[in-house]
Amino acid sequence: MVAFGKKLKERQIQEWQRYYINYKLMKKKVKQYGQQIEVGAQDRRHVLKDFSRMLDNQIEKIVLFLLEQQGLLASRLARLGEQHDALQEQPDISQLTELREAYRAVGHDLLKLLFFVEINAIGLRKILKKFDKRFGYRFTNYYVKTRANHPYSQLQQVFKHVGLGAVVGAISRNLHELQDRQGSYLSIYDQPVLPLEDPVVDSIKAAVDRLTHSTNFLNFLAQHALIMQEELPTPVEEHVDDQRYHFMSLLLNLANTFLYMVNTYIIVPTADDYALSLGAAATVCGVVIGAMAVAQVFSSVYFSAWSNKSYFRPLVFSSIVLFIGNTLYALAYDLESIAVLLIGRLFCGFGSARAVNRRYISDCVPLKIRMQASAGFVSASALGMACGPALAALLQTNFKIYKLTFNQDTLPGWVMAVAWFIYLIWLWISFKEPSRDIEENDRPHESNAGCIGIVFSTAASWIFDLVKMWPKSSLMALYIGEASFDYRQPVENNELEKGLKQPLLITSEDNQQDEDGDAECDGSEEGPEESHGPANSIKAAYRLLTPSVKVQLLIYFMLKYVMEVLLSESSVVTTYYFNWSTSTVAIFLACLGLTVLPVNIVVGSYISNMFEDRQILLASEIMVLVGIIFSFNVIIPYSVPQYVCSGLILFVFAEVLEGVNLALLSRVMSSRLSRGTYNGGLLSTEAGTIARVIADATITLAGYLGESSLLNITLIPSLLICISSIMATFVTYNSLY
Repeated sequence: MVAFGKKLKERQIQEWQRYYINYKLMKKKVKQYGQQIEVGAQDRRHVLKDFSRMLDNQIEKIVLFLLEQQGLLASRLARLGEQHDALQEQPDISQLTELREAYRAVGHDLLKLLFFVEINAIGLRKILKKFDKRFGYRFTNYYVKTRANHPYSQLQQVFKHVGLGAVVGAISRNLHELQDRQGSYLSIYDQPVLPLEDPVVDSIKAAVDRLTHSTNFLNFLAQHALIMQEELPTPVEEHVDDQRYHFMSLLLNLANTFLYMVNTYIIVPTADDYALSLGAAATVCGVVIGAMAVAQVFSSVYFSAWSNKSYFRPLVFSSIVLFIGNTLYALAYDLESIAVLLIGRLFCGFGSARAVNRRYISDCVPLKIRMQASAGFVSASALGMACGPALAALLQTNFKIYKLTFNQDTLPGWVMAVAWFIYLIWLWISFKEPSRDIEENDRPHESNAGCIGIVFSTAASWIFDLVKMWPKSSLMALYIGEASFDYRQPVENNELEKGLKQPLLITSEDNQQDEDGDAECDGSEEGPEESHGPANSIKAAYRLLTPSVKVQLLIYFMLKYVMEVLLSESSVVTTYYFNWSTSTVAIFLACLGLTVLPVNIVVGSYISNMFEDRQILLASEIMVLVGIIFSFNVIIPYSVPQYVCSGLILFVFAEVLEGVNLALLSRVMSSRLSRGTYNGGLLSTEAGTIARVIADATITLAGYLGESSLLNITLIPSLLICISSIMATFVTYNSLY
């Protein structure tokens, strides 16, 4: 791995080097400030003033060069425009071809300029983060607020490339006209627009989208997977190792994602009825539904660790455990045992391989189709979420075969057991394990997945040993091989901010390296490998969480908590207030699930291009709060329209919130959390899963006070958490850029 400062320098265009932000100089300056404050040679006010002046000078240098280059591009375009006008009167095929190539040449130069702006924007964000981390100040909040909102803002030139849009438009429009000579009146400004097949324009559009965080449906949907791309851009398309990619293996991962989400939500409409049939209270459905999430808290860690060594083995193990879990869930009815029911759901949670599915896309899918694969991962989850309750609505029957009962309570278990058995056969026949011959520098050795990973990987290996001792005629005797892990003692990582307000100077030895791996102790651009490798323990990952990241994880926790309360108690609440049947509840939940993709189309294609992500984030949080308040049962009798409308508001805006939340999380998160076992995807999954566990536990505990109080009691924590997340968003609002 290469330190961020060195990577930044390598990506710079050589002839423009002196116009880039001097990241190395500013990093050394931050170190000097620290030493001066330690000996009392400088005070806080002078440091802030001096650093602000340095930043202003650096930004002004960038912006003035940017304006100069914009002028040169504009002059070239003006000359080409004159040639274009002349050719309109006397068309010449050869001259038209030359003109098209001339416009493409301007496009290539514009692309270089866009990369110049993007790299400077990334460097500026990094140095602001470094300053805040080093001294514990809320300097970024102050600096962005004062500079970005000023009428003469130079900061907006860097972050929003004000003015370059006109150059992009001129190149795109003229190339479009030169391509289409069929007499059509449509232009790039019309909808629908004629297709423009030009790689230069496509590259420019992608660069502009990255710089402005403009997006489309596919990008917005892919962000939900939190599969982070390369942080620093490169003008040259990187070589991608396609040998590791296998379409059927990707399809199997997406199928695993879909089936697991079906498995999660197929029992929601009938969980309360199943609990009653076994002699428990209806609100025990919270524990039944939440048992899967409890186990998933642990399975996410050991599956993430296992995926460092293999993708095939954990998927096989997942399928076997899910087959067993669903069989136990179905058998609990005839065994008349609530314990067997809960054990079955725990097994289902232990089989959650979503970490493997996400890692496969991140590690094995080529960059050119990774966005589509990420969107497929999210779409498979959304489709599974809708299909689960819909399938439960179809399983309304009651019959017996020998001593086994098949009814609306047990059929979800039997159906999923058969589905996982078929999936296991398909997996064994079709999955191709990717090669692991990767350079050590390209993929750091993963170490120490924590005690949880040790326990569960050992259990997994033990199960495989048992499998290998089965008779050869049995499907279970298929040779799987042992899962091996290499665990070491965790390497201590740098300590992050101790707080926001107090100006504390961080001086411990652990802080000799920053989160990007830049050595501060000697001014070198390259530190020890472990200092900028992936986090290798939960403790190390936690130390990389800045206040902005913590706030985004809190928001993710909140939205998952709210959604889980809404979905898990839906059967109990609607039965108590409206006497809904299982089929009616299932249809309502399926309709909620079906809103996921349409909502993402609207937000990804339109809303996200009209407003900043942080604006959408705050507005969505407020709408979720409105939905929670509207859901309370006070004074007037509770009605179906109130319940349906409040549920729709909660679910839809929680979905909108999830997309922008994960998009912001990927931007404010340390690059060290984009890879390895304890990556950002795992942390967000854990935050969401813990939220589901707490929500389901709240439902069960609230049930002891009676079903009449269930709705209001479970909404109170949702209200408090939502208000807290809105307040936290206001505190970190100016750092979400």
